[in-house]
Amino acid sequence: MTQSPPSTQSLRSQAPTFGLTVEEFDLAAERMGREPNALEAAIIGAMWSEHCGYKNSRPLFSAFPTTGPQVLQGPGENAGVVDIGDGWGVAFKMESHNHPSAVEPVQGAATGVGGILRDIFAMGARPFAVLNSLRFGNPDSPRTRFLVNGVVEGIAHYGNAIGVPTVGGEVTFHPSYQENPLVNVMALGIMRHEDLAKGTMGEVGNQIVYVGSKTGRDGLGGAVFASADLSNASQADRPAVQVGDPFMEKLLLEATLEAIQAGVVAGVQDMGAAGLVSSTCEMAYRAGLGITMDLDKVPTREEGMVPMELCLSESQERMILVPVPGKEQELHDLLAKWDLDVMTIGEVESHHNYRLTWRGEVVCDLPVDLLNEAPKYTREGVESDEIKAKREMDLSGVPVPADLGGVLVDLLSHPTIASKRPIFERYDHQVMTNTVVVPGAADAAVLRVKGSEMGVAATSDCNPRFVYLDPYTGAAAAVAEAARNLACVGATPLAITDNLNFGNPHRLEVYYQLQQAVQGIADACLALNTPVTGGNVSLYNQYTAGDERVAIHPTPTIGMVGVLPNVERRATLDLKAGPHTLILLGHHADSIGASQYLETEHGLEAGQVPPLDLNLEKHVLTAVITLIEAGITTTAHDCSEGGLAVALAEMAIAGGRGLNITLDAPADIRADALLFGEAHSRVIIAVPDAQVTKAAAILNDLNVPHTVLGHSNDEQQSVTVSMPAHNVHLSVNLATLKQAWEEPLKGILG
Repeated sequence: MTQSPPSTQSLRSQAPTFGLTVEEFDLAAERMGREPNALEAAIIGAMWSEHCGYKNSRPLFSAFPTTGPQVLQGPGENAGVVDIGDGWGVAFKMESHNHPSAVEPVQGAATGVGGILRDIFAMGARPFAVLNSLRFGNPDSPRTRFLVNGVVEGIAHYGNAIGVPTVGGEVTFHPSYQENPLVNVMALGIMRHEDLAKGTMGEVGNQIVYVGSKTGRDGLGGAVFASADLSNASQADRPAVQVGDPFMEKLLLEATLEAIQAGVVAGVQDMGAAGLVSSTCEMAYRAGLGITMDLDKVPTREEGMVPMELCLSESQERMILVPVPGKEQELHDLLAKWDLDVMTIGEVESHHNYRLTWRGEVVCDLPVDLLNEAPKYTREGVESDEIKAKREMDLSGVPVPADLGGVLVDLLSHPTIASKRPIFERYDHQVMTNTVVVPGAADAAVLRVKGSEMGVAATSDCNPRFVYLDPYTGAAAAVAEAARNLACVGATPLAITDNLNFGNPHRLEVYYQLQQAVQGIADACLALNTPVTGGNVSLYNQYTAGDERVAIHPTPTIGMVGVLPNVERRATLDLKAGPHTLILLGHHADSIGASQYLETEHGLEAGQVPPLDLNLEKHVLTAVITLIEAGITTTAHDCSEGGLAVALAEMAIAGGRGLNITLDAPADIRADALLFGEAHSRVIIAVPDAQVTKAAAILNDLNVPHTVLGHSNDEQQSVTVSMPAHNVHLSVNLATLKQAWEEPLKGILG
């Protein structure tokens, strides 16, 4: 066989080049009953990579709740699907393209969008929204500016060209992401229940049909590349970054959906990580069958491609379709009109093996189970002493700044908090004409369901600082914040997808973070009735330079969807015209621990993460949704990074109206904690003065603690806060606040 090395011993010694340890190579040989050849070793390495095999994370997932009456499809398929009522479903998923974006930000981000969209239409859903969660390093660094501009360009290029709106997301800046940015992309699709498709192969004798772009050499080794640390040599891995073609994907999207709706396909699967191999062997595994494929029939765009390249290329815009028996010609005829490469490359067999032929020879013959059942690794995580010491640091000696108004301006100008308009204005967020709440207008995006009164809301959330200092509480808080953001537009949270971004799991302190975060997500999802329908794991997000290893802050990003029974009954964060009373739902913050304020003003990432009361969270969510559905409020905004003062300033800036606020809190709570502490389960609503009594009655009935903060003022052009017990009075001009909030990202994007 042309690809086998001269001796088995030399091949075993090369196991790391295939993404395998020597022990894994030996395990594969033992399970096969013989030594793998080079092609087989490479295929096993790709399927056993963390990106495909989840060997370090899958054992933890048993904690996740994955079922519920709202779940039409849970984990295990291309995307999860939830029922939103009236026969409609929403497919949604989140994926990462972190390593590719680090070495080639434009194509890395663009193909991240393309890949997640294929997961959505493979389920039979028409993609109708994209969100992105982006993390970058020092905003003053030329490298960060290069990455930000490239990633934004890639997302805009692909989403705008294919005609799917980018409707929301989040952007964080922190030194831990300096060399290893995170690019997490979430997509949603709308579908009728009857169009739900699955990635299976049906029955013995079914054909395997390749559809889409021709296969090239781009993306080679992408799954293995994504499952290793970045280093100074990572620029040499540019060939592992795919190149996208949104116009071809548009054809593929329409062709795939038409085939599903015509009832001529039994199975659909995207060719994503590990390309042809992962898509076909995953489909065979779900069906409990084997396949035989002829690699000579794979459409190629380059001369002289060999089996290793044909199998593991991650060229974009490719799908595998399995026709319904007897409807093969119907499928070919349907696809032909879309000007796509269409080729029958194999057949479903009963032998339970993954068998590949090339030039008349069998070049790969592996058990399907072996490829899909990567070894699983569990460890006993150990918390970092350094992080524990930071969390337990005594903050009582941290001084309260004299100029708290100046602190508010500083926080609004921090790139993590500042307006993301310079980024999202580069995206088309109105294409398809479904977007009713645009980026930046509220805590979550809202899209209409045409032909229905309903709306769909979506958000992505995570506070990495919280997870770094306390991975359990921080991850649970990410779920709670996502639910709170949906409630703030009037949506009932339904389910989540997650993207678990962590460092190298072989480091026990990183594994500890992963363990704790998974359990935190699980407990929060159970409490809030938001099952996990799928997601993605991205480990090895750390940069190695010499002996130095810099891991990212643990970032378990939560993507959540919700439903509004009536899309016209919704809220945004801007203050509306007329006299309104502002009411805080939840309790005042009483600590500066783990806050953006503490880091920005005092240079400390330290202190206890505020405790999370999930029972209180449920009550607050119910109250906000009830008040919005009843038409009592159309303004709601959660308190997150920057705390109460930043949330109030954002509401004032968005509405162009001033505020008069009085905080009657005990003097034993620090003034800076009241203003900038980041306690959970807090939402600010603005209620017309005539509705305050009714609002208070509902909040009392629902047992929700609440406090009247003050009033908006159509004429006043400042945010004024008085704290009588602290002898504090601050007043900041609205124009000053607005400038601080709007300028930072403009500078970063040039």
